[in-house]
Amino acid sequence: MLAIDGVSFRYRETGPAALDAVSLDVPAGAVYGLLGPNGAGKTTLISLLAGLLAPRGGTITLDGRPLAEARAANRRAIALVPQDYAFYPMLTAGENLRFFAGVLGLQGGEARRQVDAAITFARLEQVVGQRAEQLSGGLRRRLNLAIGLLGKPQLLLLDEPTVGVDPQSRRFLLDAIAGLPAAGTTVIYTSHYMEEVEAICQRIAIIDHGRVLAEGALADLLASPRPQLDIELDGPLPAELAERYAASAQGNCKFRLFLPSTAALAGLLDQLAAAGCGVRQLSLGRHDLEQLFMQLTSRSLRD
Repeated sequence: MLAIDGVSFRYRETGPAALDAVSLDVPAGAVYGLLGPNGAGKTTLISLLAGLLAPRGGTITLDGRPLAEARAANRRAIALVPQDYAFYPMLTAGENLRFFAGVLGLQGGEARRQVDAAITFARLEQVVGQRAEQLSGGLRRRLNLAIGLLGKPQLLLLDEPTVGVDPQSRRFLLDAIAGLPAAGTTVIYTSHYMEEVEAICQRIAIIDHGRVLAEGALADLLASPRPQLDIELDGPLPAELAERYAASAQGNCKFRLFLPSTAALAGLLDQLAAAGCGVRQLSLGRHDLEQLFMQLTSRSLRD
């Protein structure tokens, strides 16, 4: 659906590459997670997709057509919901929606239908006549999303859509976003909240320093070829075992080890017992997204 092939971009000719030969395939009918630390290139890529910047190298196509051509043929094909509030605070929620419907060229009955659908989708019925500046953080985020959905975009770009909202509003937004592909809208989703991405994204890409570090189905990326063991002991982990199992300290007498297979757990427990190390607690499982991210980037999302 959306093909990004070898895309590069520099803000200055002699400056570092904000994007360096980035290639991604975003399938239709999915919520696609785009992750990276601050300064990784996410905003630059989103700006290219939204038409705010032009690539200096590579190609971007939407359903096989160059992006600029696809946007010219249908100005409503791609919509951006930015992290900042993209509405007029002095206007009411309803006035904002009607104004932006007009900006998109929607008129008459079609404009009313689209505005009504956006209000219903975001559950804004009770605040249609209220000024946007008077809305709670959660309602402002819902208004932001509702405006982005005017015109029924084929591709929706969501940049940190749940920042500053309460848990109940976040749950509503996530459920609403997860349901968009069923209505024909493909979503590219950026967030600093790993649990959100794990909850609603089928595929993800992790980028840093303008390059793709990992891309694919979330389940495949989280499936560790070497089972991960988190273990708490009643004393230090013997150096020989730490080296053999690539152990890393996770706190006082807490360690993370990587086993060659789940069958190796029994042997490790025997080796610990022989070394006089008592096991207080252990957990054997797969990577979570935060662990994968840290492993690939050596940085947190907010670094």
